[in-house]
Amino acid sequence: MFQFKNQLALLLGLLICTCVRAQNPTPAPSQAGPMAVTGATIHVGDGTVIENGTLLFRDGKIERVGANVTVPDGYETVDATGKDVYPGLIALNSQLGLVEIDAVRATNDQREVGTFNPNARALIAFNTDSQVIPTVRSRGVLLVQSTPEGSLVSGRSSIMQLDGWNFEDAAVLADDGVHVNWPNRVSYNWQTGDLIPNPRYDGQVRELETFLQQAIGYCDRPDGDVSRLLKFEALCEAVAGNSNVYLHADEARDIQAGVLLMKKMGARPVIVGGYQAYLVADFLKNEDVPVILSSTQALPGGQDEPIDQPYRNPALLAKAGVDFAISHEGYWQQRNLPFVAGQAVGFGLPYEKAVEAITLAAARIAGVDENYGSLAAGKSATFVISSGDLLDMRTSNVEHAFINGRDINLDNKQAELYRKFEEKYSRQQTR
Repeated sequence: MFQFKNQLALLLGLLICTCVRAQNPTPAPSQAGPMAVTGATIHVGDGTVIENGTLLFRDGKIERVGANVTVPDGYETVDATGKDVYPGLIALNSQLGLVEIDAVRATNDQREVGTFNPNARALIAFNTDSQVIPTVRSRGVLLVQSTPEGSLVSGRSSIMQLDGWNFEDAAVLADDGVHVNWPNRVSYNWQTGDLIPNPRYDGQVRELETFLQQAIGYCDRPDGDVSRLLKFEALCEAVAGNSNVYLHADEARDIQAGVLLMKKMGARPVIVGGYQAYLVADFLKNEDVPVILSSTQALPGGQDEPIDQPYRNPALLAKAGVDFAISHEGYWQQRNLPFVAGQAVGFGLPYEKAVEAITLAAARIAGVDENYGSLAAGKSATFVISSGDLLDMRTSNVEHAFINGRDINLDNKQAELYRKFEEKYSRQQTR
């Protein structure tokens, strides 16, 4: 019995040690004093580039950005000569913080059961202790749109900053919009390799329209009516045009049909995915509908499309004057977001436009551009310093990251594993 107790104590001790070792870095404290970043090439986020620039920030806010800025006395200075400064990247349409391990169902909290779940909030499911988050922010991604998935109406997303004790202090915008998944016209049969028409397509579109009409009726109910239906109540801001309706659609005809339906309902649509958005770019421009493009790192969507179609989509939308951001699906994959934007540069998208697509454009679409997305006086001091091209996987090296002026610890599990096995093999070489 005594031996069993000793073995149990040893097991518990090992588990405790393992858990402590696996903890994420402690969230950074508030900015202690004024700071200056000097000598850097500053990519403002709106297309402007400042050579040999200086950035001053105090109390989490940017005081001044420019090429001929004198650093006042009392400022802690970071010498960034030969380095680049970028606004903190914003990952839209992501399940970061909602999923930890795909294959472990207990760690997945990105979807609810049922067809209509506008009352589901990604906010309260966001896990600030996720070990994936530090690996992503080490690539310069400092804000994320935590997005639910599933069925016709999947829920409401939230804009979160990636260094917080809990979801309350990580929240930048609690509910930035509701996500609607336009019905698929076909499905793919993996056994036969055929595309099978969806016989319920028309019925699902009518079902969606009926649900939105019911929500409008509920939201327009007379004053004094105290009855509450949370599924309809969650749509009131959206159908009033006060928050975004994120319409997930890829085919050109679905994009048009979805936009027209949302406009008919009085909503403010944003296309998510938008693989064929380039085919209806003039329509989107005229309707003033922005697009959150899916990843450039993908295969063509059709047999007759060129192999580089996904790479060229951002440049085609930019040429048409459509407001767009670039996203990268998933959660841990967000560490590749800057490289997804960089890939578009090689296929016609101007470099600073690619930077804007993952900074200011993303902030503008999500409704947080007043404080985030670009480096300007009065905005949040949320930015990164890289010793290489942030959009180039060969040279990208984020040395410093600041969120609201707080100096973020960039260590993470992947870096720890790298150090561990580097030491292992260096020992073998010295034998």
